Amino acid sequence: MSKTTTVGEIRQTSLADALGERYLSYALSTIMSRSLPDVRDGLKPVHRRLLYAMRQLKLDPKAGFKKCARVVGDVIGKYHPHGDSAVYDALVRLAQEFAARYPLVEGQGNFGNVDGDGAAAMRYTEARLTDVAQALLDGIDEDAVDFRVTYDGEESEPQLLPARFPNLLANGAVGIAVGMATSIPPHNVGELCDALAHLIKHPRATFDKLVDLIPGPDFPTGGVLVEARPAILEAYKTGRGGFRLRARWKVEKLGHGQYQIVVGEIPYHVQKSRLIEKAAELLAQRKLPLLADIRDESAADVRIVLEPRTRTVEPEMLMEQLFRHTDLEIRIGLNMNVLDATNTPGVMNLRQCLTAFLDHRHQVLVRRTRYRLARIEQRLEVLVGLLAAYVNLDEVIRIIRDSDKPKPKLMRAFKLNEAQAEAILNMRLRQLRRLEEEEIKRENAALTAERAELGTLLKDEKMRWRRVGAEIADIKKRFGAKTGLGRRRTTIAKPPSAIVVPLDAMIEREPVTVLCSEKGWIRAVKGHVADLADMRYKEGDRGRFALHAQTTDKLVVFATNGRFYTIGCDKLPGGRGHGEPLSLMIELGNGHEAVALLLHQPGRRLLVASESGRGFLVAEDGVLAQTRNGKQVLNLAAGEEAAACAVVGADDDTVAVLGKSRRLLLFKLDELPAMNRGRGVVLQRYAKGGLADVKTFKRKEGLSWRNGGRPRTEMEIESWFGRRAQAGRLPPKGFTRANRFT
Repeated sequence: MSKTTTVGEIRQTSLADALGERYLSYALSTIMSRSLPDVRDGLKPVHRRLLYAMRQLKLDPKAGFKKCARVVGDVIGKYHPHGDSAVYDALVRLAQEFAARYPLVEGQGNFGNVDGDGAAAMRYTEARLTDVAQALLDGIDEDAVDFRVTYDGEESEPQLLPARFPNLLANGAVGIAVGMATSIPPHNVGELCDALAHLIKHPRATFDKLVDLIPGPDFPTGGVLVEARPAILEAYKTGRGGFRLRARWKVEKLGHGQYQIVVGEIPYHVQKSRLIEKAAELLAQRKLPLLADIRDESAADVRIVLEPRTRTVEPEMLMEQLFRHTDLEIRIGLNMNVLDATNTPGVMNLRQCLTAFLDHRHQVLVRRTRYRLARIEQRLEVLVGLLAAYVNLDEVIRIIRDSDKPKPKLMRAFKLNEAQAEAILNMRLRQLRRLEEEEIKRENAALTAERAELGTLLKDEKMRWRRVGAEIADIKKRFGAKTGLGRRRTTIAKPPSAIVVPLDAMIEREPVTVLCSEKGWIRAVKGHVADLADMRYKEGDRGRFALHAQTTDKLVVFATNGRFYTIGCDKLPGGRGHGEPLSLMIELGNGHEAVALLLHQPGRRLLVASESGRGFLVAEDGVLAQTRNGKQVLNLAAGEEAAACAVVGADDDTVAVLGKSRRLLLFKLDELPAMNRGRGVVLQRYAKGGLADVKTFKRKEGLSWRNGGRPRTEMEIESWFGRRAQAGRLPPKGFTRANRFT
């Protein structure tokens, strides 16, 4: 017995087209259903569903709280088929006073804090709507917006909220979609209402005027906005830009010239604990030399105490250093990428966002007016029937008492419709008194007058805009600057003047003496040691290099492998003990050692030479290495090593080359080429041995060397002059037996 199977439609298409179609579908779903807010109510679908579900649970501002788990359960069960943790996170953010400028949810329990601690589990916390959320939902039962069926087809949900409150700009929004993102900082609702009222009267208002009314964002955590007005104007004009936001601080005097700085407000979305942790890390790394200590004394309010290194430190300079290196100053992005009335994503400027909200409120007013007008018509129809019954009360009573089916007889006798007849039949006996008839007449007159007023409203656009303006004025009165919630928290300040923080002040600078032994053990002793003879080394080892330096200096090491290495003095081991092997700090390689140890000086030139007597000039700035592997500068033949590195003075004009066979040759510095890398040219020729040392000097000042620690100078040096690559002759009498210049 054969089976028959029904196969759906099969289409032949390329894999690229199929993937593109599905990815586009996914992208549109992400953009429209998750990530971007609607310009009209400023909400994403999850937030809209949360507020609507809480309203259905009757969690009004004056009602009692209910468990957040109940709210989340209703949302994911009826409207939003996603994970409960994502929905709860969205609910928590709506309730956090440090995250939402005008919270839409009032929480009871642990909803997290500015330190970055998360909220308690949803089974422990409770919530209800705030007055702001109530304003967003106002009129939702009066056909103000369209509804759609939910994902399972059993319920209906609003496509957007009536939004009497300008939520998009007041609370802001952040979201990342596929290929696009949105970032809208919160603003002050009183200033928004002023701008909306101005736009009603002047639809083509300039951005200059709008920025006068809305000078910048207003963050729930306060702070100081230090962005220049032209930049703010350009950001609002294009819908893209950013704002510099700084912490608010003050100086507290402690007496005896001492002071401390107290930070009372930190930038938006900055975790206080992470901010202090980062500052402490920089302090430990000696990158904040003007700061002595940082501690958190916060209770209900933020209080971060900063102690300067000394009382002579200028507070402005200390704070400028912290602004540069920590999140006490951040940049808040502006990217007003939203969904318009046709669900099309796009970047809007400030005026377009405000205008879209006004258009939405105007449409809501029209729809609510038509809904109310229809309800009045229905009620007036019923009242006409009731008045007819009062006029013919005896006949109505007789028909009802004598007939088994009184409705058709009432409709025929008094020319009533079904609704009017049903209303008469539903009257109670107590409503037959005279007083009730008078009440119906008064209601009929009031509804007739209201119908006429609403009819006029629908015909008169200017009257409708005046009504929208009155609603905006009411929002400003309820949530504006005269209320505790509406006072501006972020101060608008001028851009700070350029405070030049000297480099010396940015990095802790301490004198050290760098010591390196013959066996390559290196250390940095605090202070500039005058008598190096007292320095101790490991048994069987002795000193080779000794330099007076600062912790901010860089060491340049030239090794026998022809490589240059760079080490920061602040990275050297301390003076206790014998230090550490140089090979642990740089990749010297087996059998290689340091030839020269120099303090880096920008702009200087060096003379490098190999043991075979080849060398060249190289710019010191070009030999600095960024890695432990160093930088190869002097190329060497197989089995050959680098032998010398000399600093070339600015006025030096002569080169002195000394061979291991005690042959000295002098020639002009001009005969040496300047190179970045290579083997160089022959400096001196040798029958046996190789190069021992090399230096440069001023010819008119004579040739100097040290003999037993004492300096010696020979002025009569003409006999040793020749041309590069000659063999040279024996050095002057009294030349050191160490066969080196230093």
